[in-house]
Amino acid sequence: MGVISLRLTWIAGLLLFVQQVYIPDSLSVTQQGQTIAVVKRAEVSTPFLDVPMMDVDKYNQFIEKIDRHVYQEPVNATIDKNGNILPGRVGYKLYHQAFKEQFFSFLYGRREQKIEVPLLAIHPKVDNELLAQIRVNKIGEYRTYFNVNNKNRYNNISLATDAINNYVVFPEETFSFNQAVGKRTVNKGYLPARVIVKGEFSEGVGGGICQVSSTLYNAIDNAGLQIIHRYSHTRQVPYVPPGRDATVSWYGPDFSFKNKYNQPILIRATTQEGTVSISVYSSDMINNETRKVPYVSSQISKEALDYTNVKIVE
Repeated sequence: MGVISLRLTWIAGLLLFVQQVYIPDSLSVTQQGQTIAVVKRAEVSTPFLDVPMMDVDKYNQFIEKIDRHVYQEPVNATIDKNGNILPGRVGYKLYHQAFKEQFFSFLYGRREQKIEVPLLAIHPKVDNELLAQIRVNKIGEYRTYFNVNNKNRYNNISLATDAINNYVVFPEETFSFNQAVGKRTVNKGYLPARVIVKGEFSEGVGGGICQVSSTLYNAIDNAGLQIIHRYSHTRQVPYVPPGRDATVSWYGPDFSFKNKYNQPILIRATTQEGTVSISVYSSDMINNETRKVPYVSSQISKEALDYTNVKIVE
């Protein structure tokens, strides 16, 4: 009985001590001195014998809001149209463990009433040094031609080309055209162009992007990389030789390849004066084997130019 009585006395004394300690009611979270969130104790805790106990679900909801607010995506280094390397930018994310430790100090009333949000740096995957190393050795290239008078198709080709330009694929990584370019929507600037669906003409957003994926396929094949997925149209297209096209659609076929080499590869893609040009680069240390690929003449017939107003959807 004496031991039990002593334990109860000790617990009662501890609770009395906790009640007497000043416990701040709210916590301010700041970033560079600016308040980004304020939370009250009752919003993230449940009382237990007058001692606050963290509500895990409420805390997670609170931390997710902080995480979304402070997150900054890193930006890879790129090469501009003049060949200059534009430096990347470090990103940031919430340092969860450090924040949780400071949050506990607030919750259990030891000290913190204000937290300067702790951050972890996220370094870009492609920095200036890497880009400088893998831009020196051209290991593959291909060009195709199109009718510049079809403004909508020209626009779509330019957008898709920009999306894959400066893309770096590391050893053993797989590149997906659909993932790199994303869904082709009006909000992203894609315009309607003539399409063929089951042999009938209609209007569809994104007409022309198959020429970009086909040009890329031939450049990648020329570089000797491993083709994972590549599908031809069921009808011949004029911008590549028969059987050398790569049809793509968001809910359908994709073009993908794997970098089987010992070095990263860099895709450089441009659209200018009716020409889609795609080159593949890497460092001097790459162990690659190129493959010969056939071309079509730049002197496309009038019929072919008219035909390139059309995107074929299988």
